[in-house]
Amino acid sequence: MSLKSSIKTVLTLGQGVVAGIPEAADDANPFELFQAWFEAARESGIFEPNAMALATSTADGRPSVRMVLLKEVDERGFVFFTNYESRKAAEIEANPHVALVLHWSVLERQIRVTGPVVRISPEESFAYFSSRGRGSRIGAWASTQSRPLPDRTELEARVAEMKDRFPDGDIPLPPFWGGYRVEPETIEFWQGKADRLHDRLVFERVDGAWNSHRLYP
Repeated sequence: MSLKSSIKTVLTLGQGVVAGIPEAADDANPFELFQAWFEAARESGIFEPNAMALATSTADGRPSVRMVLLKEVDERGFVFFTNYESRKAAEIEANPHVALVLHWSVLERQIRVTGPVVRISPEESFAYFSSRGRGSRIGAWASTQSRPLPDRTELEARVAEMKDRFPDGDIPLPPFWGGYRVEPETIEFWQGKADRLHDRLVFERVDGAWNSHRLYP
């Protein structure tokens, strides 16, 4: 983190703790509120404010969780990218109900999301894939994600093989790689407060509309 970012982070400490979540937010669009909180996190200087925990589970309910990066968000939902042959993808295909958490400790804020997840279109995936650096695109082709790796040299050999296979800048989208969109059914905004009397505001989608209510901390 740069000195400038560190200073911004320190100056951000406690923001929201005093004011909490205003009553007017109850009638807000949850995506507009998300964007406001996300922008505050970005401006605070937090490293990778788009990092989020993604929880999935197997068909028989065995959970697993890992960190992924939020790459797109709009009224349709929250998008992340991965290898479609990875463990997380296998669990998503078996049980398409997931949960997300974005946590910004310096702001004492977190956002929790639950809902089904669907693959985005290949065109959308290609648009993002094309924006990545060459090394990341080569890496997507080289990695058989979540499978056993006997030795690091095997991965390095696969990377070298893909560099030879795609010597120029034009690297196609791997057929086994792309994005998922979490279509939220609930979005909870959590704001830390003194004495652990936190603010919790939940939005639930009912028949295409958003209803909101508060929860005890």
